[in-house]
Amino acid sequence: MLSAHTSPLEQPGTGDAGGMNVYVLELSRQLAARGIEVEIFTRATSRHQPPQHEVEPGIVVHHVAAGPFEGLQKNDLPSQLCGFVRDVLRVEVESAPGHFDLVHSHYWLSGQIGTVTRERWNVPLVHTMHTMAKVKNALLAEGDVAEPVGRIAGEEEIVRLADRLIANTDEERRELVELYGADPSRVAVVHPGVDQTVFRSGRQAEARASLGVPDDAALVLFAGRIQPLKAPDVVLRAAAHLLHTDPDLRGRLRVGIVGGASGTGLEHPTALSDLSSELGLDDVVTFVPTVTQSQLSDWYAAASAVCVPSYNESFGLVAIEAQACGTPVVAARVGGLATAVSDGVSGVLVDGHDPADYAHALRPLLVDPELREAMSVKAVKHAELFSWDVTADRTIAVYEQAFRSFEAHQ
Repeated sequence: MLSAHTSPLEQPGTGDAGGMNVYVLELSRQLAARGIEVEIFTRATSRHQPPQHEVEPGIVVHHVAAGPFEGLQKNDLPSQLCGFVRDVLRVEVESAPGHFDLVHSHYWLSGQIGTVTRERWNVPLVHTMHTMAKVKNALLAEGDVAEPVGRIAGEEEIVRLADRLIANTDEERRELVELYGADPSRVAVVHPGVDQTVFRSGRQAEARASLGVPDDAALVLFAGRIQPLKAPDVVLRAAAHLLHTDPDLRGRLRVGIVGGASGTGLEHPTALSDLSSELGLDDVVTFVPTVTQSQLSDWYAAASAVCVPSYNESFGLVAIEAQACGTPVVAARVGGLATAVSDGVSGVLVDGHDPADYAHALRPLLVDPELREAMSVKAVKHAELFSWDVTADRTIAVYEQAFRSFEAHQ
């Protein structure tokens, strides 16, 4: 596994750590449980990290020294790829011949490295985009920065050279084919999963008690990295709209913002708290630093609704995790969220990013307990369709296809 720009051991929700970190680690665990040894290569971000770390039997993380340990942003990393490739290749040279059978790269930076290892080791390359520059640039949030042309060229090269591409959804598969010219026969759809032992339903009262949330609170939750792409400002503006149209909600409405600044959000780290004050929401909004998966599960379970108004999501693990906890989701009708949320069943999909539309979608879930309970039950059922066990089985099937294709062209 190649995960160059962010380690699967990092806490999701801050910096560059997010759903991809969860994806790489959970998939690796499932593969290891099936007897497939996994070695994950990621860039070292501290001199105190060991060169190798065994996460659990069958999974080793290599911390590769490539550039300064600290101070590099994601857009600085392409200049450090040569050092990363050198150390990755060295591991194979120091091992027995044929040590690696297949490379699975994640995100375009890793894909660039993957194309080199594919040629050097003579093994198949499977790549998962997670996000794509052409899609992001078509759906930029206000104040966000367009992805560079170098990334687009890199992604096009990966699409051309990878033996198989894994898309999270049918929509992502369509984008790979239409925007990048991918061969449809080499693109497989494999949905990410959710750990349903961590994200569990039927415990709202328990979760609220542990977090100090009042029993009668109408709690709207945003969980994720604080950056324009994720649109947390839409949640605050929707809350302000709710209070404007229904002042009686003031005593009950609570908004939880769980996560840390990331990406272009690092340029104005106080922007969201400043907006809260500007909107007169300081008595309503609670900002929570990045939390563990177990604590995040409590926040999901405590919420009346989870709001995911992102401008783009390749899948949207937050939406599935929330539904697994029995919490309906109000989300933007973009990318993978249209798959992650069953519109009108397990949640509500909203066109665009008008805060008034999100307020309109949220209000029934906050004031109608029977509606929320009915949608909660259906949310759990919908989330049960997504499991890491199924994700692993389907990914292994893609690996087998990649082997056959690779051998046929030798």
